[in-house]
Amino acid sequence: MKSICVFCGANYNGNSVLKEAVELLAEVMVNKNITLVYGGGKVGVMGLIADAVLSRGGKAVGVIPGFLMDKEVGHTGLTEMHIVETMHQRKQMMNDLSDGIIMLPGGFGTLEEFFEVLTWLQLGLHQHPVGVLNVDGFYDNLLKQMDVMVEQRFLKPVNRQLVITSGDAIELVELMEHAKIEPDEVWFKNRNLS
Repeated sequence: MKSICVFCGANYNGNSVLKEAVELLAEVMVNKNITLVYGGGKVGVMGLIADAVLSRGGKAVGVIPGFLMDKEVGHTGLTEMHIVETMHQRKQMMNDLSDGIIMLPGGFGTLEEFFEVLTWLQLGLHQHPVGVLNVDGFYDNLLKQMDVMVEQRFLKPVNRQLVITSGDAIELVELMEHAKIEPDEVWFKNRNLS
């Protein structure tokens, strides 16, 4: 992977474990010469990951809609900044610029971005590994809900396995680098999962 898109919050809750995880992810990315692609803000977890990558001499590419430049306080020190018109264009460009995707802790926007690109993967619209850095168990309940979706037969096990998960940044990137991306491309042909 030459670039990883990171979805994460425009807020930061002050959790030192999260800050350490962000720092480690940045270190792993810079050591492997992986460019950061992210939402372009200088605040919250977004600002933490961008600054951590840049301070280590890495490359950080931001993608932000014009109407969010002021709200999310666009980062002015990035390697590249792309200003787009819509949220959809933002996600599309971030995906197009990336070889993999990682979700860090965040809110509704982070989840929305993650699930859209995950759905694109399930539909075969890209082949990028999709990972969750489950810092301090932040996404335990969300991951459990995915298991419930499998148990209740709304999600095929092979597609549940598309979500690569670890609480450790080093392990997550390694898992993503060696992932075999094989969505069930015929999921829509057989509506009866029994």
